[in-house]
Amino acid sequence: MQTFDLESMGLRDLNAALQGQGPDTNETSREVVNPRGSHALAVGLDAPLDVTVHGSTGYYCAGMNSRATIRITGSAGPGVAENMMSGTVIVEGDASQYAGATGHGGLLVIRGNASSRCGISMKGIDIVVGGDVGHMSAFMAQKGNLVICGDAGDALGDSIYEARLFLRGRAKGLGADCVEKEMRPEHLELLAGLLDRAGMNARPEDFRRYGSARGLYHFDIDNAY
Repeated sequence: MQTFDLESMGLRDLNAALQGQGPDTNETSREVVNPRGSHALAVGLDAPLDVTVHGSTGYYCAGMNSRATIRITGSAGPGVAENMMSGTVIVEGDASQYAGATGHGGLLVIRGNASSRCGISMKGIDIVVGGDVGHMSAFMAQKGNLVICGDAGDALGDSIYEARLFLRGRAKGLGADCVEKEMRPEHLELLAGLLDRAGMNARPEDFRRYGSARGLYHFDIDNAY
């Protein structure tokens, strides 16, 4: 395993080394020590790397990830896994605002809590949160799955499109056009798979499903005021 120490090298050099890794490499394991809350760490990876960051990170860690597995042993600042395309990002601690924003694919696991706007405008990403999420989570979420093992803040799923929300606890309030939906066998199966992949010890039967009432899909004069 190759080790990068941010106390002795620059962030730009680290990202260049990770981004320059070819797709056919046999040496895929990397670790980063002394991240010191650096922003934009391990962004834009496009190879099947396995990167472990020992410590907490700043803004946009693992942004635009493709194919790589990135583990953060601490907590992550705003925008972790933003615009993620594929692969896996695991945050062992908590995540700040808009985790997984605009994500197109892959799996984001947050073992602690996530702050406001988790999964905002998600476009296919799967997000599993072991604790609570803040207000306006899954705002304008278009596609994908957000699994919340704890509680949710106000305006959950506001203006949601076709994403699926699974909540084990309670929501302080639902956003515009977000309603509770029937949990059918196919949803229980989907949720069981997501919980298993995320390593979460929770029963799918304890969750409720939420999604779009599709009342905002077409113009209504009553919604113009």
